[in-house]
Amino acid sequence: MSVIALLKKGNKSSGMAAIGNTALAIAKGLAAFASGSGAMLATTLHSLADALNQGFVFFGSALAEKAPTKRFPTGFGRVINLFVLIAVIVISIMAYETIHKGWELIQHPKESTDLWLNVGVMLLAVAVDGFILLKAMKEIGHETRNPAKGFGIVPVAFKNVRLASPPTRLVFYEDIIATFGALLALVSILIAHFTGLYFLDGVGTILIGLLLVGIAVKIGFENTLGLIGVAAPKDIEDRIAQIILGDPQVVDIKQLRLIQEGRRYHVEGYIELVEGLTLADADDIKIGVRDQLLDDPDISDVTLGILETDQIQTWK
Repeated sequence: MSVIALLKKGNKSSGMAAIGNTALAIAKGLAAFASGSGAMLATTLHSLADALNQGFVFFGSALAEKAPTKRFPTGFGRVINLFVLIAVIVISIMAYETIHKGWELIQHPKESTDLWLNVGVMLLAVAVDGFILLKAMKEIGHETRNPAKGFGIVPVAFKNVRLASPPTRLVFYEDIIATFGALLALVSILIAHFTGLYFLDGVGTILIGLLLVGIAVKIGFENTLGLIGVAAPKDIEDRIAQIILGDPQVVDIKQLRLIQEGRRYHVEGYIELVEGLTLADADDIKIGVRDQLLDDPDISDVTLGILETDQIQTWK
């Protein structure tokens, strides 16, 4: 598969987020340089971190779509978890720098200038990050087969985010923090300006840094599990079991193991068939069940064994 073809398969949410946050980082950086606002600098670093992370993750998600090879027979699905973990390192560095800057501003508060420039850039940030967040929510609904419209995408996204692909989860979590962080920076700038309590600029900066720490821990933990190899969620297991048991010749599932490989699942198991089948008929049934499972876009590969029923119901 060519490089262009792979990039076309990259995660759309992370690609869009990388472009949007690059533009925001430039706008915020210019405003921070002109005004000297610490909160503006903090949110600039946040947007820069987001742009680097999401661009990096976009390329990782494209590489994860590479077809299995003889040397890597299970494919490259877990590569995306590695790319996201590297992104977490970048987030952690930016979090440290943000908290450090905030502490300096608390110790040595100073008035920022160009208030309305800062306000305008922050409103732009809320609009852009909010738009990206909405797109990530829609992507979660698409990936988890729970399409919704209007405000319905919000509860669907929060309920099903754990079932979404690692890049989409990264964009979702990061842009929640980005949108909230931009609002927090806006409030800090306005309060500091109108009250003269300039140390609040530093407080807002530290809070943004702490939000970055929280998201780094959450994303890092989830993707470490994915890199090791984590079992599929119960919802996915039930869906796959329903497909298997949908064949009238399959009476039970003796064993089923589902491992998440990036955004797809590896299926292994033993199925029990009705009594009296010939080996050829049993093999045809197994192939039919396997093909039905592979028709599911979330399943990358299937390995099934067949047994004659022992009259004991194992799968419930």
